Amino acid sequence: MKTTPITWRVFCAVELPPDVRAQLEDHVARLRRAVPDVAASWSRVENIHLTLKFFGNVEVDRIEEISAAIDRAATDIAPFEIAIGKTGTFRTPVLWIGVSDPSGKLTALHQKLGSEDRPYQPHLTIARIRRHEGARRLVDAHRQMQFENVSVRVKEVVLFRSELSPKGSKYTAISKHGLHG
Repeated sequence: MKTTPITWRVFCAVELPPDVRAQLEDHVARLRRAVPDVAASWSRVENIHLTLKFFGNVEVDRIEEISAAIDRAATDIAPFEIAIGKTGTFRTPVLWIGVSDPSGKLTALHQKLGSEDRPYQPHLTIARIRRHEGARRLVDAHRQMQFENVSVRVKEVVLFRSELSPKGSKYTAISKHGLHG
């Protein structure tokens, strides 16, 4: 009898510093106060990160191979700055905070990790709107609410395991990869 291989849901991301998390927390709190009656799934601030590559469900015995590939991708890219700032939304009702990549290194890192069909749009998801009632008000409030631009130095990327549960996602760091170009 063939056994089903054990898989983990994994992704590679940039972790955010505590001051950026605090700013995100403040933005979310102000939004929730401004538009309290809209059904939305809010991201837990400690879970917000900048995804570089979502690998999906991967057999556990391939994790080491993925980790090595991330190491190779990180090797010739020096630490760099990104700016986190503008507010926006995707058509599927997702509220996000934008990330700009003036050096182009974030995009280069994303491409080295394996290309996807869609162009890379770096962002931090803060909420997913669940119902249409009042959604427009929440979107408008989010777009009008300024998120002060903050600069973040990216020095490493992290391979995370994502475990889904009714209480929300739980992310566990599997490996960390320093940038050293």
